[in-house]
Amino acid sequence: MGDDGLDLLRRVLTARVYEVARESELDPAPALSRRLGNRVLLKREDNQPVFSFKLRGAYNKMVHLDALARARGVIAASAGNHAQGVALAAARLGVRATIVMPQTAPQVKVDAVRAIGGTTVEVVLAGDSYSEAQAEAARLQAEHGYTLVHPFDDPDVIAGQGTVGMEILRQHAGPLHAIFVPVGGGGLLSGVAAFVKAVRPEVKVIGVQSTAANAMARSLAADERVQLDEVGLFADGTAVKQVGVLTFAICRQFVDDMICVDTDAICAAIKDVFADTRTVPEPSGALAIAGLKQYVAAHGLKDQTLVAVCSGANMNFDRLSFVAERAEVGERREALFAVTIPEERGSFRRFCEVLGGHSLTEFNYRIGDTREAHLFVGVRTGGREESEALARAFRAQGFGVLDLSDDELAKLHLRHMVGGRSPLAQDERLYRFDFPERPGALLRFLAQLHPDWNVSLFHYRNQGADHGQILVGLQVPPAERALFARFLATLGYPHRDESANPAYRLLLCEAPAGTRAEALRAI
Repeated sequence: MGDDGLDLLRRVLTARVYEVARESELDPAPALSRRLGNRVLLKREDNQPVFSFKLRGAYNKMVHLDALARARGVIAASAGNHAQGVALAAARLGVRATIVMPQTAPQVKVDAVRAIGGTTVEVVLAGDSYSEAQAEAARLQAEHGYTLVHPFDDPDVIAGQGTVGMEILRQHAGPLHAIFVPVGGGGLLSGVAAFVKAVRPEVKVIGVQSTAANAMARSLAADERVQLDEVGLFADGTAVKQVGVLTFAICRQFVDDMICVDTDAICAAIKDVFADTRTVPEPSGALAIAGLKQYVAAHGLKDQTLVAVCSGANMNFDRLSFVAERAEVGERREALFAVTIPEERGSFRRFCEVLGGHSLTEFNYRIGDTREAHLFVGVRTGGREESEALARAFRAQGFGVLDLSDDELAKLHLRHMVGGRSPLAQDERLYRFDFPERPGALLRFLAQLHPDWNVSLFHYRNQGADHGQILVGLQVPPAERALFARFLATLGYPHRDESANPAYRLLLCEAPAGTRAEALRAI
């Protein structure tokens, strides 16, 4: 280790972080450990007072400022977590702070910065990314003479973040294969890597990034700093277009490897953390866990001790539905298929028989062809091998199968667009049914549908509630309405006739233009 490394080691050992931060727990993740066949430990930086590790570096930088720099006030650019650290430090030290945040920053983070900083902090929203917010902060700094508190490319900030690595080694003195660290600009990774390699060089330090914001991975691969044109904002805490000069130099020297993970893998990791801790990390906070899982799978690792830094928990509540939607696919616990079956009696029952004991998570269908029925199906599975076996079973029945589990268009949009008007849906009656959400309940419902009435529309999605809701279109000629009413009475499921619903009439019914105009007025 050169003089620069020794200087950083000294800075970490003397960092003043514990006036605001706490030594976070190194908690076991028993469920994840059992599933992966390794001992997984989570470094719980999501338990910090601002729910992120960022207050370590921000405070360590600001507490070392001289009186003149404090008097001028400070400025920072941040997607949210660094902003909260600066706000807390400003309030604690009585320093005036201007914090520039991108307009895309989660509202929970913006509100937290204002609440933490109080009257000492002014929040400015500018740009759509951290880089654009950083440019505005640079302009304000030049105009007002503020002192910059950089979120990652500063030795005092890096040293503050490096105390996370110091704590890990103090808390776990036994064999340790690797530490996985989330990466945006590289402050946390460079601090942890420099300290760990100085004290225990045999321990691997592995950075983890989102595939949509992988500036450090690409820079290390190119052996020079790479600037991205665009970054994905799902993992907003690490959405950085270009890493720092200092962080890049440190990571190039001390980091063993980089891993990039996609959005579905991040969502699955959020669910894994929740399963073991009953807490919900933000997407960037779950990056290291997603990378750890990918590393174990790629290297066939067994019986090793692995640490993942759970870096933050500033999750916007409105993202939870998306996370839940994608987590099962990310963990390969849900497979999505487009299945084509003959539009004839008996084929639907054969489809259900192929499913066997599998639970459906989604089922969308709209009649559109006299020869073939096209189904969008979600099935709960135990992994990729099981989904591949299910696809083979469908094909063995002569059904066409398209695996959509990795298809972004299908997962984001097309699953919600199965339907529309159909000239084949004559004499259609539309009903909503409720049924107890238990394994196999949907298939039992399907099996009870009367064979004399053709299913022209079907929509179901498991929402995690105790009761499932199904929307079904059945083609019932007017002369058979009384018989159909008796069938509904014996079916035993709560139901509601939606055939007169104005939105249904407008969007799904083949009706004269005047009728659609009436439906539009009714809405």
